[in-house]
Amino acid sequence: MQLTGIHHLTAVTADAKGNHRFYTDTLGMRLVKKTVNQDDVSAYHLFYADGKASPGTDITFFDWPVERERRGTHSIVRTGLRVAGRDALEFWAKRLEEAGVQHGGIVTRDDRLTLDFEDFEGQRLSLVDDGGQGEVHPWDRSSVPEQFQIRGLGPIVMSVPDAERTELVVTQILGMRRARDYAGLEGARTLVFEMGEGGAGAELHVAVEPDLPQARAGAGSVHHVAFRIPDGDYDAWTQKLAHLRLPQSGPVDRYYFRSLYFREPNGILFEIATDGPGFAADEPMESLGESLALPPFLEPRRQEIEAGLKPL
Repeated sequence: MQLTGIHHLTAVTADAKGNHRFYTDTLGMRLVKKTVNQDDVSAYHLFYADGKASPGTDITFFDWPVERERRGTHSIVRTGLRVAGRDALEFWAKRLEEAGVQHGGIVTRDDRLTLDFEDFEGQRLSLVDDGGQGEVHPWDRSSVPEQFQIRGLGPIVMSVPDAERTELVVTQILGMRRARDYAGLEGARTLVFEMGEGGAGAELHVAVEPDLPQARAGAGSVHHVAFRIPDGDYDAWTQKLAHLRLPQSGPVDRYYFRSLYFREPNGILFEIATDGPGFAADEPMESLGESLALPPFLEPRRQEIEAGLKPL
């Protein structure tokens, strides 16, 4: 019973239309699911991923009318987007410049070539050379050439003032392996924890930053990170968290996957999510994301929900 990698990351936008334009046009990702926050149906929940909507490739957004985040610790602070090779990073440096997106230039961090940038709301992102590891499913309608497309997520970087209790949770409860340390942004000591077979798509990086203020959520912030499990392990994980008497959500069926939620000791929200059944559960693969998709329990409220959403 083991986590296999990053499943998805969910962030916050206050501008769904601009968000859609940036992630599909500028970054060339595929909108694979246009739905609503199941706990707040007034808000879009937008999922961007690879050509086949594969687990481990989707960055998702809740659309809430909120102010910009206040940056600080007790938060997820950077999302890695994997690409393959220096040529890809050089392509992206030029593409971002042409789109008016500032970036930090290509650097080596944790022995990987990396290109840091932010979206139009200050969402902190990095393009990371993953060495071409793993499967790739490009989107044939992307404006980005197949060999340079974003391949998936990872690593994910979170900031805490003290990593001791976080390390206990991610190693003793989640079963991650502490792999190494490195000097991260601004020299912060950063601990690397691996899942499954390891690699950029299966790493959580924990930056220790005791001198920062506590973050305040808002547009540009991250809501939670989800870790992958095989579908058949879900009941065992449910029982494990219940046995530990860890404050947690209990089983949650998101229709496209099944989830469990809990907060690690520094207050950052973690999700454990199954790979299946996947985003093609209610739409053909070739037309994912082209219309508003609602899980069956929300379908009777479609007219009401659609009336409350702005067109993208």
